[in-house]
Amino acid sequence: MNDYDLIIRGGTVVDGLGGDGRVADVAIKDGAIAAVGAVDGRGAEEIDAAGKFVTPGFVDVHTHFDGQAMWETRMAPSSNHGVTTVLMGNCGVGFAPCKPDQRDILVAVMEGVEDVPEVVMAEGLPWNWETFPEYLDALDQRRLDIDVATQLPHSALRVFVMGERAAGYEPPNAEDLERMRALTTEAIRAGALGVSTSRNMMHRTKAGDLAPSLFSEEDELLALAAGLRDAGTGVYQIIPRVTGPAVDEFALMRRIAETAERPLSYSLMQMPTGERGEVQASLDALATATADGLPIRAQVAPRPVGMLYGLDLSFHPFSLHPSFRPLLDLPLAEKVAAMRDPALRAKLLSEEPEDTNPVSVKTVKAFRFAYPMGDPPNYEPDLADRIDTKAAALGVTPEEYAYDLLLERDGRAILYQPGANYRDGNLDAVHTMLAHPDTIVGLADGGAHYGMICDASFPTFFLERWTREGAGAQRIALGKAIAALTSEPADAVGLGDRGRLVVGAKADVNVIDLERLRLRAPTVVADLPSGGKRLRQTAEGYIATIKSGVVTYRDGEHSGALPGRLVRGAQVLEAA
Repeated sequence: MNDYDLIIRGGTVVDGLGGDGRVADVAIKDGAIAAVGAVDGRGAEEIDAAGKFVTPGFVDVHTHFDGQAMWETRMAPSSNHGVTTVLMGNCGVGFAPCKPDQRDILVAVMEGVEDVPEVVMAEGLPWNWETFPEYLDALDQRRLDIDVATQLPHSALRVFVMGERAAGYEPPNAEDLERMRALTTEAIRAGALGVSTSRNMMHRTKAGDLAPSLFSEEDELLALAAGLRDAGTGVYQIIPRVTGPAVDEFALMRRIAETAERPLSYSLMQMPTGERGEVQASLDALATATADGLPIRAQVAPRPVGMLYGLDLSFHPFSLHPSFRPLLDLPLAEKVAAMRDPALRAKLLSEEPEDTNPVSVKTVKAFRFAYPMGDPPNYEPDLADRIDTKAAALGVTPEEYAYDLLLERDGRAILYQPGANYRDGNLDAVHTMLAHPDTIVGLADGGAHYGMICDASFPTFFLERWTREGAGAQRIALGKAIAALTSEPADAVGLGDRGRLVVGAKADVNVIDLERLRLRAPTVVADLPSGGKRLRQTAEGYIATIKSGVVTYRDGEHSGALPGRLVRGAQVLEAA
């Protein structure tokens, strides 16, 4: 008879708590870590990890798998990069609570804010819920490759309570506010990990209408906070406004955290425009809040938050030009053939983008700040290779230069525009944010931006760039890097039972060949419901990923196992 279900032998164990690694065995039984050290006995299965690193499974607290978890079983691309637990329902967008006549509103918001095609949601969502507890019950029936937890999204809550009044400037009345507060408490007690909202004015429907949460004033934001306080648990996640003084926005977040008496996290990025010093101002205010006893954390991305352009993607330099509209739904080969026609080329080059959504127009016009994305992908491109710079050197317009780039590789070329965190052509601001004691790694957005962004590969980049390749003061020790991907985000949202390799913890584990760890370039696949397209990105170097004691991935290939479940509410580490 076997003593354990699985033993990982002889790897360098980095336990996720910030310390250095040590050579040890890890034994797993009944979905939990049973022993770490020199393990006697036998396992039903054993993995030789000699020369490899053994870490906890990664925890990603900023995803949008709300729909994907309903229509498929694999939470790729996150699960391709060592992630074993995700928190979804971020940015105030999601699908519950929702009455039948409100579904179109929530779909439109998700399509615009998170770039999930409407046709995909129309086919993929079962809508076997109305209330948020019923949505959790529906998730509870799902069998996935990773664990999922979720939050109550403010936009959905606002529409549920206010109906058509939610998507306009009519403020909620006292009864509306009390109901939002009560429903927030109900959602937390049913198993939501928190509540989320957005104040980012870029969050709009595809047509350009603002997301419902953007019509909210402070009294409404505080009503959600009061609902958390009433529940006595949960976290408050917010996307702050990116315009105006950072200290003003932080002052509002302080008031929310004080009202909620619960942890709050917010998104922090170095924006490509705006006043310099705003990131440092936010970090300084964050340090003061921590010193004052407020549990506030900033979610930061470990690389530029980048937009991808391509003929098969949501946007490219000509996607909103009038003469391109007849080509939008054509197969890629037909688009390429049409664009090779000199007459169409001249016409497209003479036009400007047109759309009712100003954010979409701005996105298209920003192509001139993009770079060709190679394989392996380069997330720190040289400013000399930027499209506008290259075009000027060649004596052509940025549009002409980009036109030819898009047709390379039979139209499969991808252009990369590092929109945030790369203002000065380096990652100095990223390192400053990562090094702050009150930040956590986040903003990967897995399950969203199917045709625009593929940042769910953050964990792999983080280990490559900041541990293996980092130099001098910018190198992050492996133990600290693993903690940043595991215990720190887990603890920030109340998941203390995972993100650490200690006896009694959930047996979520990665076996990694760090020297061989490599990101592959993003590719486009058409495997969504209704044949929808999305970006996928895989990696080399993950020898095995284990979820709840079950091997889910071997050398990047899915084993077929689906041990992932819904996580209801905060979790504590039980005594061994």
